[in-house]
Amino acid sequence: MKKNVYYLGAICLLLLGITLIFIVTSQSKAKLDHVTIPEEKEDEQQKQPDTSLQNDEQTNKETTNEDQQHFSEMVVNAVEETINYFSNKTHITAIGDSLTQGVGDTTQTGGYLGVLDRAINQDEELVSIDNYGIRGNRSDQLLKRLDNPDIVSSIKDSNIVLITIGANDIMQVLKDNITNLKLEDFVKERADYEQRLRNIFAKIHDINPRTEIYLLGFYNPFGKYFKDIKELGLIVKNWNDTGEKIAAEQSNGSFIPTIDLFNNTNEDLFAEDNFHPNNLGYKRMAQRVLDFITNEDKKEDE
Repeated sequence: MKKNVYYLGAICLLLLGITLIFIVTSQSKAKLDHVTIPEEKEDEQQKQPDTSLQNDEQTNKETTNEDQQHFSEMVVNAVEETINYFSNKTHITAIGDSLTQGVGDTTQTGGYLGVLDRAINQDEELVSIDNYGIRGNRSDQLLKRLDNPDIVSSIKDSNIVLITIGANDIMQVLKDNITNLKLEDFVKERADYEQRLRNIFAKIHDINPRTEIYLLGFYNPFGKYFKDIKELGLIVKNWNDTGEKIAAEQSNGSFIPTIDLFNNTNEDLFAEDNFHPNNLGYKRMAQRVLDFITNEDKKEDE
């Protein structure tokens, strides 16, 4: 009799345990069903150490949600505003430095060019993009690379050429004269940069006189490493002014400013090296390029 009671008690405990496990598992599954995995991991999430406090994690979550919303809005605008435009402008050649290569993009998908690709080519490939960006490229090196057969072939087929160049020219002046830096060094190099930039535009025009050439201005990436050189902000502005002037001289040239996109010091727009844009920074560059190209097209139609 006692054995039967013991067996009955054991069976009841077993059934109770199984019931509890089922309830816990069901609740866990219900919670997982409501988890949204973001399409991309942003730099804010990448930078957080494993020992992050709860408030840091909350900040990261809010930043990611805001970033995702920004990207979603850009995608919607791209679809609504640019499909007709890009249906006749299907090939882009991008040349230049690390901003073209996409250094700092933790998704490894090509920086601002990757964002453009994903935003425009959603349902069908409206645009093909060739990326010939090389980290550290200066204007003299880019000018030589325009003899590369692959780049020449790409430009011949292009409707749009996008260029980022100039920041490494300034960096070279800093490296060469760091122990005895004078403003005159930048003035002299800017004159040489101006001539090389004219030659770059001329060479692209010779390869394909029908393509539209867009020179992207650069922001001030030197603040972190050269805090004591206050004049660098003015130097960057002057070099951007030179780029804008040269682009305006061309029948098929335009200048796209980006310096204002990175002026808000309260936002984290830089990668871990504090020099290149992070994913959010590149998304803002992509939006500016997209807006500028399509607005230029609208101006021509008016």
